Amino acid sequence: MGFHRRLVPSGFDRGASAALCVLSATAAALGAVPASAAPHDDTRAEVDRLYEEAEQATEAYNKADERADTLREEVGTAQDRIARQQERINTMREALGSLAGAQYRAGGLDPSLALLFSDDPDDYLDKAAVLDRITAHQAGELKDLQEAMRELTQERAEATGKLTELEKSRKAVATHKRSVERKLAKARELLNSLPSEERAAYDRASRSGREEMPDLGSAVPPNARAGAAVAAARAALGKPYVWGSTGPSGFDCSGLMVWSYRQAGVSLPRTSQAQRHAGRQVPLSQAQPGDLVTYRSDASHVGMYVGNGQVIHAPYPGAPVRYDPVGMMPGATVTRV
Repeated sequence: MGFHRRLVPSGFDRGASAALCVLSATAAALGAVPASAAPHDDTRAEVDRLYEEAEQATEAYNKADERADTLREEVGTAQDRIARQQERINTMREALGSLAGAQYRAGGLDPSLALLFSDDPDDYLDKAAVLDRITAHQAGELKDLQEAMRELTQERAEATGKLTELEKSRKAVATHKRSVERKLAKARELLNSLPSEERAAYDRASRSGREEMPDLGSAVPPNARAGAAVAAARAALGKPYVWGSTGPSGFDCSGLMVWSYRQAGVSLPRTSQAQRHAGRQVPLSQAQPGDLVTYRSDASHVGMYVGNGQVIHAPYPGAPVRYDPVGMMPGATVTRV
């Protein structure tokens, strides 16, 4: 998701010079409106700020939602394990009860009296030896039962902890979702407050240079999976921005990367922050098609490099998946998956 307004430079060298081109691109994009619109510059700047904050909240939402999904799986696994352990304990208890009953029936008398009154002392001694073995076996079974019960208690405590964490994660998801919705609603409200010509200029700035495919040069992906991911990202061009979505009908910025690489058989982390570390980092000057490009110091936005200083990304609500210059935002970091 990248909430910004930039024009497309012609090649990689201009795109790679992020620190220089950001200011000039911003001036070119916002300078597209008439000089008389200067009083509304603050409104446009506030809209951009809200979009950026919404993007950060969206990535926090994605992270919390991913954690909630993981916890749901862990809780389900723990509950299955607890059920199996409880069944095992019940079986062990039944076996111990049978052994105890047999021991009681065979050894109800004091051993010396039982031997004294026995009609067949040899038979008694044989039974006594069996009882000794049963008792030793019973002691081992009892020890196993106690260990199983300790494990069950520990697993139940761990499951309770995961359930508590899951509830916290669910609340975090809801909190971040509300934050995104508030910021986007405020941004829309500010945009609607602009005169129609201002709104049109703002929309043109968000779409300028994207009607036709830019020259992507002759660079080729470094491997087959990167090539497949680039093909998938290009197939997503024009799809709407949908925050929190991994496609296929709409995407947020990191969701587009997840979906594109999934088509190549590669599983990427859900958030742009994690995607920054999903491979080997390379200099921007050595970027190749398929590389992930994350932006800002907090890596709150991500796009895919496709050649000749261009990336494909899902920018922000209202702007479809499109090409933009790799230097559209500061703090670009390139990761080769």
